[in-house]
Amino acid sequence: MPLNDPTDTGGLFVGRRPGTRPIRYRDTPVAGSEKRRRADDWLARVILVVEVLLCLTLWGPQPAAWLWVGGHVQGWTGSVEPAILVAFVGMLFSLFFTLSIVKRLDHAWRIVRRAAGHPQTEGVVERVFVISAGVAAVGFTFWFLIIAGPGPEIAPWH
Repeated sequence: MPLNDPTDTGGLFVGRRPGTRPIRYRDTPVAGSEKRRRADDWLARVILVVEVLLCLTLWGPQPAAWLWVGGHVQGWTGSVEPAILVAFVGMLFSLFFTLSIVKRLDHAWRIVRRAAGHPQTEGVVERVFVISAGVAAVGFTFWFLIIAGPGPEIAPWH
């Protein structure tokens, strides 16, 4: 393989850009005692559950809370513009903050899984995010079609 192969240099550059070196893990993680590996395995499960719960809050509770705050801002100011601004900025801030926490938890999960004896080289944040989006979409569809019911234009009462 040539020394300037794009898969090895991190792109179309002749030299390597800082921070783009491929990560190389040891072949097998250093094994701890059986008790320690079981504890690490359970800790990895707890971290994964927290990661899933945080991802689920992105699709309902956090936006709803910021819409509630925006409604109060509208009540205090009597104007809708500051309410929309507060709700939008607050929503963006809390969603990005939550995603940064989820990313850090995913890194910790990967390290704890390796400590538990699993050959873990990749995280699961992408899969957790997509699955939580699917769960939220199914939940919203159920709420919209079954609980709230379609409007009178779609399904007339008489």
